[in-house]
Amino acid sequence: MAEPEARIDCLQRDLRDGILHLTLNRPTARNALSRALLQALLGEVVAAAEAPDVRVVVIAGAGAAFCSGHDLKELRALNSADAYQAVFRLSSQVMLAMIRSPVPVIARVHGVASAAGCQLVASCDLAIASEDASFATPGVNIGLFCSTPMVSLSRNVPRKRAMEMLLTGEAIGATDAADLGLVNRAVPATELDRAVTALAQRIAAKSRRTVAIGKEAFYRQIDMELSAAYDYASQVMAYNMLAADAEEGIDAFLGKRAPVWRDA
Repeated sequence: MAEPEARIDCLQRDLRDGILHLTLNRPTARNALSRALLQALLGEVVAAAEAPDVRVVVIAGAGAAFCSGHDLKELRALNSADAYQAVFRLSSQVMLAMIRSPVPVIARVHGVASAAGCQLVASCDLAIASEDASFATPGVNIGLFCSTPMVSLSRNVPRKRAMEMLLTGEAIGATDAADLGLVNRAVPATELDRAVTALAQRIAAKSRRTVAIGKEAFYRQIDMELSAAYDYASQVMAYNMLAADAEEGIDAFLGKRAPVWRDA
């Protein structure tokens, strides 16, 4: 684990109205993912999953970029396959923790999101980008293929476009990223915070329990065969119907009133 001071330095935390803002805070390194930053991010995502007052997580970057990927200077200082694997395993743990968390995670993207930074965007449940943002998996240009970013990229972007990004290393703009499904939408830079906040607030207003059930079900069914997916989703809906918030939500709808969630 990184020392507490390192966590404070490299990752800023701000919880407001159920929305946990996590800001990658290495602006002079374009928010490159050092081991300390990855460890801090993993700790916050895991903690948010257990915190009843956290309903949405927003990940942003300080300075001119969202995230430039792994810290290459730090990687070059390592000298064994085991050390390299430990870094990439830690990065993968962060990405999986976001997907497995019951709390939705939104990427607020500006500037560059490249390599593992692009992977971070693709691993978030939702993403909104400023129109000046760019996305790339440029590892091929330096002899280090973006194999781990490829995992999340290829699950967000059509296969041939993912291969084009991986094989050429060329960046795409925010509008293209939205068209491909890598981000939900691209907005003017002046509207980025407003758009992210509005999306986060809409989700935060829902039942935390219901959102958690739905998020888990989404990722479990997505790779199932069609009939198996329907069987599984039917079981989830039956389970969901027994939840207190489902009873409250349906009664509120029928009674034409606002629901009062118990997150149960």
